[in-house]
Amino acid sequence: MQIIYSNEHNIQIKMKQSYRSDRKTVKRTKIFCWAIFTLSTLSILNTSCKKFVQVPTPITSLNSANVYKSDATASAVLTGIYTKISSTGVSSGLSSTSVYCGLSADEFTLYNPASEPGYVPFYQNSLTNANLAGGDFWVLYQTLYIANSAVEGLTNNNSLTPAVDQQLLGEAKFIRAFCYFYLVNLYGDVPLITGTDYKSNELMSRTPKALVYQQIITDLKEAQSLLSDQYLDGTLLNPTSERVRPTKWAATALLARTYLYTGDWADAVTQANLVIGNSNTYSLSALNSVYLKNSSEAIWELQPVNSRQNTPDGLFFILPISGPNLNKPIYLNSDLINSFESGDQRLTNWVGKVTATNGGVSTNYYYPYKYKVNVPGAPVTEYEIVLRLAEQFLIRAEAEAQGTGTGTSGAVNDLNVVRNRAGLPNYAGPLDKASLLTAILHERQIELFSEWGHRWLDLKRTGNVDAVMSIATPKKGGSWQTNKQLYPLPQADLQNDHNLTQNMGY
Repeated sequence: MQIIYSNEHNIQIKMKQSYRSDRKTVKRTKIFCWAIFTLSTLSILNTSCKKFVQVPTPITSLNSANVYKSDATASAVLTGIYTKISSTGVSSGLSSTSVYCGLSADEFTLYNPASEPGYVPFYQNSLTNANLAGGDFWVLYQTLYIANSAVEGLTNNNSLTPAVDQQLLGEAKFIRAFCYFYLVNLYGDVPLITGTDYKSNELMSRTPKALVYQQIITDLKEAQSLLSDQYLDGTLLNPTSERVRPTKWAATALLARTYLYTGDWADAVTQANLVIGNSNTYSLSALNSVYLKNSSEAIWELQPVNSRQNTPDGLFFILPISGPNLNKPIYLNSDLINSFESGDQRLTNWVGKVTATNGGVSTNYYYPYKYKVNVPGAPVTEYEIVLRLAEQFLIRAEAEAQGTGTGTSGAVNDLNVVRNRAGLPNYAGPLDKASLLTAILHERQIELFSEWGHRWLDLKRTGNVDAVMSIATPKKGGSWQTNKQLYPLPQADLQNDHNLTQNMGY
């Protein structure tokens, strides 16, 4: 039976924190404060539902020093991070990277924009520094604070089982890299905070993007050497089939992506090779089973923390038979639907359709249908995939096309792996570099649509954002300006920290 993120036992950890954010009011405190984080602990069940490990009922609170005195409480800190990522910020359905970045790009259409003031600034690329939603992802600094605290508490720790300490330290560094990857891609230069000293943190200025990437790469390399190459259960001592705790391969996959984003083609290929070469663990799944929990394609997944739902994407994206409405106002852009090639089985497997009639006029609405379950209380059969194997083939294809030795043949071979899985023939287009890169970017658009903001980030990193959005934004009722490719920093933070500066144009 699956690992469960249980709320049965909670640990309240008093920490000195410099950042306090929520999705309605994003602000940064300048005073010394105590923030109480409630971190869900992890209960592990086997097939007979017997708990392998259970954290005993805790005392009222533990200070951050005492947390790292036992395997169970230390593990609960990292489990709390996964719970936080699953329920707020980057993957929380209504305000996730999949939603906001998809709206910002050319993936989604917003139903009745006049009734959706919270989504319109993303959809029409009209965010201002007054839009609090632009700072929704700033909540990642909360997660970073806990990760930084974990790194400090686990480094040179002699109280934990060595294997547990090593795994948790690797997880903390992986999570820190993961958070900064999204922060730097959504906001550009951001404060680079790797400690928990609130006096230093509250006065941080923005760090150049290149230096943030250096920290991401450093953390991921260290995570590679610390993390297990097997998926571990809640004890962090036994292997499991659940792919919800990061492994060496998750760090490697994110490192391959990071190298691609920074233009280090050779290292991107090297890291993608390692993941793709681990065929005993990873293989491409059939299209209709990619998003099932623990699929062979999944490198890292998030486990549902709400017992009444499978995934936020399934709950939010699947439209009712009556079509989009105020509760489900987002559907796929017709330009994206028309971009699927004839015979592409991803269109029939990963895209749903409803036909709604209004005033005697019938309209087809298409929606992401990668995750099939949206019935509250249904058995959990799907986990939210964060990293998967198909992306690694496309990373390697793009880096090879940029010229790393294997060149055209290697890039085409990897492109065909993804195309063939979708029922498409081998790529038969021009083999010059520009044409091949265009084909790979198109394949990423189709393969990774509605996942973790890939399309928005791809348009920006490849320099195509102005060309695409100058056409797409007017169709959405807005006017494209190149500075809108970065989101604004929260205004409250700028007011509280005069060392911070706003992104250009806000």
